[in-house]
Amino acid sequence: MVVVTTGAGFISGWPDETPFHFALLFHTVFGTILSAFGAAVFNQLMEIQADKKMKRTADRPLPAGRIPPAGAFVIGWVLSAFGVVHLGVKVNTWAAVIAGLTLVVYIFIYTPLKRRSSWNTIVGAVAGALPPVIGWVGAGRGLDAGALWWFALLFFWQLPHFFAINWIYREEYQKGGFIMLANQDDDGSKTSRWALIFAVSLVLLAFVAPVAEITRWWFVFPGALAAGWLVMLSLKFVKTPERSTGRRLFFGTLIYLPIVLVAALLAKP
Repeated sequence: MVVVTTGAGFISGWPDETPFHFALLFHTVFGTILSAFGAAVFNQLMEIQADKKMKRTADRPLPAGRIPPAGAFVIGWVLSAFGVVHLGVKVNTWAAVIAGLTLVVYIFIYTPLKRRSSWNTIVGAVAGALPPVIGWVGAGRGLDAGALWWFALLFFWQLPHFFAINWIYREEYQKGGFIMLANQDDDGSKTSRWALIFAVSLVLLAFVAPVAEITRWWFVFPGALAAGWLVMLSLKFVKTPERSTGRRLFFGTLIYLPIVLVAALLAKP
């Protein structure tokens, strides 16, 4: 997701009057990937005991004992630092700053918050929505309406996606000691309603893109249609909050994202 969304933000932000710079695209995506790898290492380093308690994470390298924590600590620092420095040297300062901000939010706010508040999902979505912004500014654009739109697209998309995951694996999260929205939501009403709210937000966002001159007007059709499909899946989740409806919503989000990314790039004005 990091590779695709960073690349999409870069391509969308690249000015048409300038010959496309493939090397700059590579450096932008490469630096962002390294930073994301570093964040993932630190996240797993801080959750070794919790990961041991959950079936879906017990076989990760750290809880399974394949990599020692000291080694993971070094790997995390090297990847994180090299990613941010690479962006600063090979791309621009803004790309490096936003990558650094992503690391701070993910490691120092999101990860510890998972044991304290269900708001961790919102904070995690902030970190997950920044890669396309790195791509956008990497293409030489500023923190303008385009950067905000790309951020909002990934932010709103992640919430139905992760609320569905949270519902499907709520027992696992409870075993791991994580405080998630679905933990105290036995009937699924709260989790499904929040998923619906953010799915509706994606419909509205499809109309914002051409108004902000990020896409041509024809983008509204596939953008709103794909988001409307997520709304339909969310409504089914609200009506019948079961694992099956949550799983369908989860897979729906996986199909939605590439459709909208491709449409946004093809509709670039």
